[in-house]
Amino acid sequence: MVPAATTVGGYLQSLPNDRRVAMARVCSMIRRSARGVRESMRFGLAFYELDGPIFAVKSHEKSLILYYAEKDAAAGNEERWKGLDTEHRSIEFKDLNCLPLDVVETVVRNSLKLRRARPASEMPSQSELLEVWGIREEDAAVAPPIVRIVVNHDEEGAGDAPAGEPAAK
Repeated sequence: MVPAATTVGGYLQSLPNDRRVAMARVCSMIRRSARGVRESMRFGLAFYELDGPIFAVKSHEKSLILYYAEKDAAAGNEERWKGLDTEHRSIEFKDLNCLPLDVVETVVRNSLKLRRARPASEMPSQSELLEVWGIREEDAAVAPPIVRIVVNHDEEGAGDAPAGEPAAK
């Protein structure tokens, strides 16, 4: 299920306490380490952009996943970091009580260096990254808003009047 929150803060408020704290720590680390990134909610993910998407964070029931856009951001750390998936450019953190924020900071800083060195014409698009991250746009689409229609019912025979004319009293 995709959350309906439109801001990362709203999304964090909708999470259970353990996941809210873990995700807030990761999001805060990204904001501190990557000054100038724009934060938004898209596809049920906390999205971070710098000349296009660069990070996304997703909360699962028992884990947290950090997606990164730059292919070599985690290069050389395959053996050191548990949960690293270089094919999908993601790191899954299964222990929410002991988040390796140093890993997050390293990936963020490496991603920023790689992004700033990349020509604008070679930036990956959002749809390309969603494909690499294994997220289908259809599955991640936000549900349509619930529209409530309030109908006033006059107890004095309002249903008897023709459309466009007031009920006779």
